[in-house]
Amino acid sequence: MVMNFLRERMGRIVAIVIGVSLLAFIIGEVLRQGSSFFHGDRDAIGEVSGEKISYKDFEQQLDNAKKQSGQADISGQFASYMQEMVWNQKVSQIILNKEIDKLGLVVSADEADAMVNGNNPDQQIVQYFGDPKTGQVDKAKLSAFEQNMRSAKADDPTKQQWEMFIKQLSTNKLGQKYVSIATNGLYVNSLDAMDDYSNRNKLANFKYVTLDYASIPDNKVNPTDDDYQSYYDEHKSQFKNKEETRSFDYVSFNAAPSKDDSAAVKASVEKLIPALKTSTNDSLFVQINADTKAPLAFKKKGALGDPALDSVMFNNSNGFVYGPYVSNGSYKIAKLVDSKVGPDSVKARHILIQPGASGIAGAQAKADSLKKLIQSGKGNFADLAKTFSADKGSAEKGGELGFFGRGAMVPQFETAAFAGKKGDLKTVVSQFGVHLIEIEDQKGSSKVVEVAVVDKAITPSSKTQTVAYSAAQKFLGSLSKGNFDAEVKKEGLTKKTAADVNALASSFQGVDNARELVRWAYKADKGDFGDQVYEAGNQYIVPVLTEIKPKGTLPLEAVKKQIESAVRNQVKAKQLIAKLQEAENGASSIGQVAQKAGAKVVPVQNVVFNNPVIPGLSLEYKVVGTIFGSKPNKLSKPIQGEHGVYVFSLDNFIGPAQLANAVREKTQLEQTISQRSQGLIFDALKDKADVKDYRSKFL
Repeated sequence: MVMNFLRERMGRIVAIVIGVSLLAFIIGEVLRQGSSFFHGDRDAIGEVSGEKISYKDFEQQLDNAKKQSGQADISGQFASYMQEMVWNQKVSQIILNKEIDKLGLVVSADEADAMVNGNNPDQQIVQYFGDPKTGQVDKAKLSAFEQNMRSAKADDPTKQQWEMFIKQLSTNKLGQKYVSIATNGLYVNSLDAMDDYSNRNKLANFKYVTLDYASIPDNKVNPTDDDYQSYYDEHKSQFKNKEETRSFDYVSFNAAPSKDDSAAVKASVEKLIPALKTSTNDSLFVQINADTKAPLAFKKKGALGDPALDSVMFNNSNGFVYGPYVSNGSYKIAKLVDSKVGPDSVKARHILIQPGASGIAGAQAKADSLKKLIQSGKGNFADLAKTFSADKGSAEKGGELGFFGRGAMVPQFETAAFAGKKGDLKTVVSQFGVHLIEIEDQKGSSKVVEVAVVDKAITPSSKTQTVAYSAAQKFLGSLSKGNFDAEVKKEGLTKKTAADVNALASSFQGVDNARELVRWAYKADKGDFGDQVYEAGNQYIVPVLTEIKPKGTLPLEAVKKQIESAVRNQVKAKQLIAKLQEAENGASSIGQVAQKAGAKVVPVQNVVFNNPVIPGLSLEYKVVGTIFGSKPNKLSKPIQGEHGVYVFSLDNFIGPAQLANAVREKTQLEQTISQRSQGLIFDALKDKADVKDYRSKFL
């Protein structure tokens, strides 16, 4: 784990603020506005209402967000998440700032100060400076921190983060003001409250007969062009594409490790066993031979990473070697270096000295000097921590870290803290600098083991890769215009489809690390083959671009395959409606309709309008809505639903108990409408802003 005490308090505050969009008060959904990127300024990564977002500014904000996340490795899905988060912040910021400027909204100096030092401070101030016992801000703690920030140098990272945090509080306050202007105009009257209460509590009891769409085989139905057009026209609003997407077919040639490759890796690991058994410096052995060069550390049961290790390492003597075994795509061998009984947790404080111009040696010398001052009684640890420690989060508390368990600190720090005894003063070097540690207390006692693990990833050999790549290259060379499917069939390959891939995707169904392939798709024309063999993980891929769906309302041809099942059901519905109409002719009861239609009557009780589910079937909005607008003991006309065609007869309604507290009902409904309106407000602003996204040409 990353050393949690080095995540400075203000770093954590800003990380949380960064993780929430400027419009957290307005919308919780993710912005995903896209457009063609074959235009715009060379440095523009996007545009909002004509205001350009420069790539340089975006990259700087992205770098800051990565640093403040506290994550050591930013890659894969997390990297995509960070990019999307920063993009949303930039877009949100521009949209809201324009609206705020139009209205002349401001946050005064007094308001800004009140959010920190007032009687009703911002909740984030309460969270980080609050007293857990009282739930109130510890004024002394906050005042001491602010004093430290005022006296800190301008380039102090903590001071810069604090200033950014305060600025962000004001920005969020402006967002709150803007939302309040819009939502304060919303009003719920007594009739609204009564309707909502009734919709949630009024019960309907009814009987129905249904003829399922599945009762007509698909091969007996042949929708016409008019059927497709009719359905498309009725549902046109559902076919709005928020961003351009592209689809391509592809064949992949597997370059995953073969059995021979796996056997070769296993053999290479087995050869290391004798040397590992006789090694006298196991830490160095791991550094030289392992793919994962993790430092050794004592760990408690359950913390070794592999369940198999727990069962053997805690029941054997020092020097025992286990393996080879497979774990997380690697062959591994493990040696029990040492075992002992040690504390479960340690309470410590530290002073962190970061290397300056004189490097680690200078930092070590400074730490040694401070150690001598403390040992001689001429220096107080807490006072020296406040003055000299680079870890400002703990420095303000005299270097206190509290109690922590194994695995919470970097290995060098942990080893020193758990191997010593209460009262020890130790200096240790980690990647963060030189730590002067005082062990204040230790609790618990359990067996811990130190295990050296040597791993070798199971990777494909060059031979395996060459064979797969050559096959892919040969297939690509055989392609000519329009013959992709024919060549796939001829070679006995399996064609796969990547559907509706957006311009920023780095993966698609079952394929990771495919950014280069996606970039090609957004430069190609429909029908184009890949201009090379693309590598994605352990696959070599040859694609052909099959479809381009532009931003905006999609034409019928673009959605024809998507709506095929629904159109077929619509054609079936006409036949089933005719059958039920014939069954109703002359019928006076739902039972007679069922008998003539060859169906059965199904009784249903206690269905509510706000949850339109017919038990055992599915959501049926149209059917249940019609039921609540009906009168008892009358046969309905056939209704086309999601599952089939229905005829029903309402038995009765059971009204809810009289509304006891109309004021509370109105308040709850107002809150619901207010929350829903915040998203709708931003949707309207977003549509009006004309957001243009060119990120795909940079990322």
